[in-house]
Amino acid sequence: MTKTTRFAPSPTGALHIGGVRTALFNYVYAKQNKGMFLIRIEDTDAERSTREHEENILKGLSDIGINPDKPPVRQSERSELYKHAAQTLIDSGKAYYCNCSKERLDEMRSNQQSKGLKPQYDGKCRDLNLKADPTTVLRLKTPQDGELIFHDLVRGEVVFQNSELDDLILLRSDGSPTYHLCNVVDDFEQNVTTVVRGEDHLSNTPRQIHIQQALSYPSLEYAHLPMVLGQDKKRLSKRNAVTSLQDYFDQGYLQSSMINMLARLGWSKGDKEIFYLDDLISDFRIQEVQKAGAIFDPAKLDWINNHHLAALSYDNFKERLVPFLDKVGINLTEKQNCDEIIKAMRSSKPTLLGVANDLIPYFSEVDSYDEKAANKFLSGSESVLQFVQRKLNSLEAWNEESIDHALQEAQTVLSLPTPKLNQPIRIAMTGSTQSPSLGLTLSLFELAEVNNRIDAALEYLANST
Repeated sequence: MTKTTRFAPSPTGALHIGGVRTALFNYVYAKQNKGMFLIRIEDTDAERSTREHEENILKGLSDIGINPDKPPVRQSERSELYKHAAQTLIDSGKAYYCNCSKERLDEMRSNQQSKGLKPQYDGKCRDLNLKADPTTVLRLKTPQDGELIFHDLVRGEVVFQNSELDDLILLRSDGSPTYHLCNVVDDFEQNVTTVVRGEDHLSNTPRQIHIQQALSYPSLEYAHLPMVLGQDKKRLSKRNAVTSLQDYFDQGYLQSSMINMLARLGWSKGDKEIFYLDDLISDFRIQEVQKAGAIFDPAKLDWINNHHLAALSYDNFKERLVPFLDKVGINLTEKQNCDEIIKAMRSSKPTLLGVANDLIPYFSEVDSYDEKAANKFLSGSESVLQFVQRKLNSLEAWNEESIDHALQEAQTVLSLPTPKLNQPIRIAMTGSTQSPSLGLTLSLFELAEVNNRIDAALEYLANST
């Protein structure tokens, strides 16, 4: 039998990285088994679902190389399938109509809770043989005793007591199907064999298995993945991390880096840290996924992105960088040595946007100085700046080697520790203490520009006193 997995997002918001991890594991598991990966849009929540969110989800997945083997389907376009399945359950006597009012249900649950019992439907209408009318819902006749046992690829044997599972609603009073019925019918109609999803769905599984059994559908494989947690060990939210995949792309994280990071959320392969999609299809084992929550560490993502950026050829790196240069207003045609500048700065930050921001001082005048750096190193450095400026202007050749030699001579003459000599000049040139080696930094500018920036720093100091 062909292994078939599916990712079934609700288009009620942007693609969340927890959802991407689920889609990735579904995709990889299908490809490992020479099977099929499908996408199903669960858009039955008409008020909150939008095509814009649907497009965001599909584009985000496509951007990282996760594409379905068949066109996505929408639950909103499959209502006849659900109605037919519901009628099958009615005809077989495995579902019944219930006309219990909201007031009665609220009172029932309140009484149960007051006695320390789990709130659940008491089956009042189970054997009344009611007919459908505008006040009735359709409920499944869930087995009332015994156990439901299934094997989870991640968690092993999972057991639920049927007495803990009440008669869930299949059709609402307006005739619309509920999540559980749609989910089961769609999995059957799409020939899904394996359901890989978050552990928050674990309690849904016995309910859905009961529907499958009532409809005589074949049983499925299940794998419930650990939740993605923030560093506070709570469910990942916008309070402790960016949660939208597109937001990470907008910051300049590579698609391959996001795959790498998400794959490591709950799974590891010995000491190997860097993965690409093809590596995962070769190495990933769903049985090795951990049960405990997986912590999303932004610092680890930065480390991974650094490695993926470093693995790019220069031309590929530059091509990916250009949109971020445009975003920060850098025009590469303004500098003849733009490639030298980019090569010198390509590892300055772990993201493309970070690199682009670090490049701004090399293409634009410095309009302000980092306040903390200026107070620590620039204040009182007038004589240092003037001495180094004279030294640099006396050079016969303007290159990194000759500049380094001049700086070493200046440091010897002035008897200064390296930071006291280098940092005031670095701040004058870039506005901060962050740059490559000082000789390389200065060599990236023409001598006239170096003079202009040192003069500007001296004027800043004169006006600060």
